[in-house]
Amino acid sequence: MGRAYANRKESMAKTSDAKAKVYSKYGREIYVCAKSGGFDPDGNLALRGLIERAKKDQVPSHVIEKAIDKAKGGGGEDYAPARYEGFGPGNSMVIIECLTDNPNRTFGDVRQCFTKSKCKIGTQGVASHMFDHSAIFSFTHDDEEAILEALLMADIDVSDIESEGGKITVFAPQAEYFKAKQALIDTLGEIDFEIDEVQFLPQITKPISGEDLEMFEKFLDMLNDLDDVQNIYYDVEY
Repeated sequence: MGRAYANRKESMAKTSDAKAKVYSKYGREIYVCAKSGGFDPDGNLALRGLIERAKKDQVPSHVIEKAIDKAKGGGGEDYAPARYEGFGPGNSMVIIECLTDNPNRTFGDVRQCFTKSKCKIGTQGVASHMFDHSAIFSFTHDDEEAILEALLMADIDVSDIESEGGKITVFAPQAEYFKAKQALIDTLGEIDFEIDEVQFLPQITKPISGEDLEMFEKFLDMLNDLDDVQNIYYDVEY
């Protein structure tokens, strides 16, 4: 599987310089997650993982609490997920996940990023068929066989498992995220996950360089500047 799962995180760190934008993205995602799955992190594993990830990215507690309180109130924006796919600079394949309260505006904004990069936004499936939609869990542990056995005993369809430097990374189908996370918690107790996410992982990565690489980085900058964009996945190998 390799380390393609680090791509999005690295690109976000590089292009989202303004902390306010990072806080806004997390706040919106926490609001939607709490509103749809429940306000209690103990009963909403997705919310629990999201809060843990936000804290690791140094999102202040008041931002997290405000998003949850907003969801409890039942008012506010009615955000819906939107996913766009297409071909970026260097013939790269790109998947863009958004949360939007105005799909027409968001589509227009994303399409403009493609247009300014002289690239083409496509229809649903044009890129995602070359990605695996995977749940990823990374944590400190040194017994790969014990972890694998526990997951298999819980009837988890483990896609891959890596062990390196005292850390284990588990890959499973997106549909088994909750089941896999619960199996890991049942086996090890409280876990300080370094990674606890669902991502699109490219089946094949491609190197780009020169003007293509320069344009690709500008393309990422433009997308990350959009408030509605939450995640960007791609098959580019830096």
